[in-house]
Amino acid sequence: MDTIITSGAKRSLLPLLCFVLLFLGSGLYFQSQNVEYAFYQLPGHVAILPALILAVWLHRAPLTQSIEVIIKGAGNSNIITMCLIYLLAGAFASVATASGGVDAVVNAGLSIIPPAFILPGLFIIAALVSTAMGTSMGTIGALAPIAVGIANQAELNPAIVAGVLLSGAMFGDNLSIISDTTIAATRTQGANMADKFKENIKIALPAALLTILAYGLLTSDTPQINTEAYNWTGILPYAAILVLAVLGLNVFVVLLLGIALAALQGSLLADYAISNLGKDIATGFANVQEIFLLAMLVSSLSEFIKQQGGLQWISNKIQSITAKLRLAGNKAQQLAIAALAFISNLCIANNTVAIVLTGDVSRNLAQQHQISPRRSASLLDIFACISQGLVPYGAQALLLGASFGLSPWQVITYNYYCLILLVIALSVVLLRRQTTPAVSG
Repeated sequence: MDTIITSGAKRSLLPLLCFVLLFLGSGLYFQSQNVEYAFYQLPGHVAILPALILAVWLHRAPLTQSIEVIIKGAGNSNIITMCLIYLLAGAFASVATASGGVDAVVNAGLSIIPPAFILPGLFIIAALVSTAMGTSMGTIGALAPIAVGIANQAELNPAIVAGVLLSGAMFGDNLSIISDTTIAATRTQGANMADKFKENIKIALPAALLTILAYGLLTSDTPQINTEAYNWTGILPYAAILVLAVLGLNVFVVLLLGIALAALQGSLLADYAISNLGKDIATGFANVQEIFLLAMLVSSLSEFIKQQGGLQWISNKIQSITAKLRLAGNKAQQLAIAALAFISNLCIANNTVAIVLTGDVSRNLAQQHQISPRRSASLLDIFACISQGLVPYGAQALLLGASFGLSPWQVITYNYYCLILLVIALSVVLLRRQTTPAVSG
């Protein structure tokens, strides 16, 4: 009987394997054909459809029951909450950008950076913008044209400048409370966003400081950088949501207040037309459509795996492997959660999807081994983002490579932040005392 159950659990993982192979295989094929953004030619929410069909077939149940499983998975309360937060985060990013927030942050930073501090300064600007926007891709899209101009004007190595930008972008992608990775990690682990932020910053901030030092050693005297006029008030909405979130205010309230504040400051103190607010919010909704759909469909796929014992089988396997490491307390299980996120992202080059895919298994490990929700959420987010920042076929490296006219391999070579973060995160897991669960929501 145990053999039959184990066989069924293993078989339930085939649809997940199908999704990964289809997503990864199509990306490798398009890359071999020199297609730009090769790993994004087949969108994830489309690549998962054959996997869902396979899951339905393997379920060996009437179609109506299989559809009920799909709906149950997609309608999971954590997933629906996550998707609603995605919508509001997308709307805030869109409105704040349209009202001049990004330009204000960038030009304010450039205006106060000494020429001899240009590389560390660019890292700080990218880190602040990505933390405020909650998206590494949005940060790179906004800053890459400026950074290319700075590289040319200051006669800097473009590969180093691209690496600096990637480092800063991944800092905020991992840490921001409105990042899709943070949203996915906290919801799947049952953690509070403010708690996860406080846990995460203990690791991210030292890594950022060492990164600043490393880029400072690469900087020499450069010409003064020209900046455009900006309005300091454009920074206020970003600062407000960060402070309110850290104080523990409900994330829905934080984002709604952020949208309102961005619109008000833009219309009263800048040249933002309040009549465009509805369209900008709709644009923000559209910008997160893919991850919205993918989160729901991945949850449906996970529900099939969960019901057939696949997730428990994975959890048991990982526990048997980590038990052999003979580390004190729950350190081996923390490393297992980190490895799950890191390796999953290597396969699919999308840190949010990697977190959603491994969320249930990681939560089971955390609950069984007294790892607090904020720690497991932090580990998932950190190691998925480290992996994303180091894969040359990730969207971030591809976009920077195209912007600077470089190979993506050259871009990731100078991504010092992710390498330093990897060392510090592993050191924290191995050297810190065992954690105990904290009440989170």
